[in-house]
Amino acid sequence: MENIIKGRARLLGDNINTDTNCSSKYLPGKDNAYVAQHAFEKVAPAFIGNFKSGDIIVAGKNFGNNSSREQAVHVMHLMGVAALVSHSFGRQFFRNTINNGLPAFECAIDGIVDGDEIEIDVAAGKVMVTARGIQRSVPVLPPAVRAILAEGGLIKFLQKYPDWKTA
Repeated sequence: MENIIKGRARLLGDNINTDTNCSSKYLPGKDNAYVAQHAFEKVAPAFIGNFKSGDIIVAGKNFGNNSSREQAVHVMHLMGVAALVSHSFGRQFFRNTINNGLPAFECAIDGIVDGDEIEIDVAAGKVMVTARGIQRSVPVLPPAVRAILAEGGLIKFLQKYPDWKTA
């Protein structure tokens, strides 16, 4: 994982439940690539049409609430999501982002506008929109989490480091 993540902010609202917005359960017989082409259309119909690979999803409170489906993160990878920034995440979803190699950061999002150039300094724990003078602190990810993200997720990390143990 890079120490600096840059992309355009693509805004979503509060209480985005990934079970209803990124799940093939609602598109029977379709694979994740198909679902990625329709992600979030129930809450933001134009979202996927405006989304480009490398963009950063910026969402309100409870992003990924009520979701234990890893598929939601897989779909976001297929979309090319560079990172997630949200006021808060559903806990299971947040852990799934780490396990599946998608960086996620919690902070206030007020003042960030759809399309803003956003920069995340992972090492310093900062989310910035320089053009608007916005700088927010986010928790610095622990070294083990950064190592998991750098390898693309927990499974890939454990395959590369089968003897890894916590202290």
